[in-house]
Amino acid sequence: MRYRSEIFMVAILLVLSMVCASPSRAQGPMQVAVSIVPQKYFVEKIGGPLVQVEVMVPPGSAPEQYEPKPRQMEAIGRARLYFACGVPFETVWLPKIASANPHMLVVHTDKDIRKRTMEAHSHHEHGESGKEEHHHHEGEMKDPHVWLSPPLVMLQARSIFEALWVADPQNRKEYETNYSKFVGELADLDASILKILAPSGEPRPFMVFHPAWGYFAEAYGLKQIPVEVEGKEPRAKDLDAFIKLARRLGIKTIFVQPEFSPKSARTIADAVGATVVEADVLAPDWADNLRRVAGSFAEALKH
Repeated sequence: MRYRSEIFMVAILLVLSMVCASPSRAQGPMQVAVSIVPQKYFVEKIGGPLVQVEVMVPPGSAPEQYEPKPRQMEAIGRARLYFACGVPFETVWLPKIASANPHMLVVHTDKDIRKRTMEAHSHHEHGESGKEEHHHHEGEMKDPHVWLSPPLVMLQARSIFEALWVADPQNRKEYETNYSKFVGELADLDASILKILAPSGEPRPFMVFHPAWGYFAEAYGLKQIPVEVEGKEPRAKDLDAFIKLARRLGIKTIFVQPEFSPKSARTIADAVGATVVEADVLAPDWADNLRRVAGSFAEALKH
């Protein structure tokens, strides 16, 4: 929640300071590429019919392991812009993608975002006081899931808008209008989720398999407890610890992603009488999906 005011102010000032230009539609849409499906949603919100978007990691695939197909690499050769967002897929493939089209501009939409450390290794233990203690490996991977926080998407939207009108200045007015509208939609979505979750007091815990919801949790007064240990299925000892923790916290729902096996989550859920619910991080209907997930979190926290 700490970024919300400053992000909204920057976005509003940027919209107010724009200089209108005479529109002139180019011949055919501009070819651009993105890493994941939610980025397509953002780019199309701002670019509208002026852009045609190629998604590198398709629905149902995990950005951690995906390898692009030859057809996708061919499409990259026609792209004028590539919008990166910091997902693990880009660590290996972005240099290859850039070399496949030296004339393509790579835009890092996450460049203005302060990344949180991902819960790469978390043990849940009890100290002498009986309180829960969390132990994390320091200096681990930064959390890439910035697209799951509407306030942070405002920063990404600004980068997308600026890149589109610089690449296609004759259509700046249309990009400007779409960007301004999208900023308003993001503000409405943020307010809607705040109303659904009604954050107050100490962050409320919810249990997930993969730690993807950290930025969302920070924005809306929640605290995610990941089951995954260093990107791997938890061992029997870890499962026992999570079962004890789930019982102590009264966890009734464990959230999983379609890209990951729900086996460990089901083991914990069966042991404590909880249900397993999908929370998709790569859904194409991005805004509606976040509202649904917020509703699921709110329902899970009623205990």
